[in-house]
Amino acid sequence: MSISEVPPQAASIVPDERRLEFLPTLFGRSLLIIGENAVYSFMEQLSPLDYGGGFWDFHEYEGKPLFLAPRCKSRFRITGAITGFQGKVSAEAAGIIATLFAFSHLSVQHQSEHLSEGYGRLYAYSAYHPEAAEIFQAID
Repeated sequence: MSISEVPPQAASIVPDERRLEFLPTLFGRSLLIIGENAVYSFMEQLSPLDYGGGFWDFHEYEGKPLFLAPRCKSRFRITGAITGFQGKVSAEAAGIIATLFAFSHLSVQHQSEHLSEGYGRLYAYSAYHPEAAEIFQAID
């Protein structure tokens, strides 16, 4: 998907029977645990007032892994020190923000096709998300 294409539908939650392959496909087998932990860590930093762990849904678009999103609350205050953005976003948008931060952070430390492709795919998808303005303010 390129940034000029408008997604015809929203991302879908990966069914339970395919969850085991989501993280290795998103981050690569060698970085799956590091990538998953990076997303959770960024969420703790981004939303220290609202996030305290919990179950995460995995989201895909057109059969490709896209992002993780917490299921524990419907909205999160983004107030952490790593971004100048202050605001409330949906759990989905919070997950997109945390996943984009994880991709960016990990790509500095590791050369991986999974990281660059995943970041590009999620960034392009985010441009058409209903909370695109908040997402891009938070990652800027």
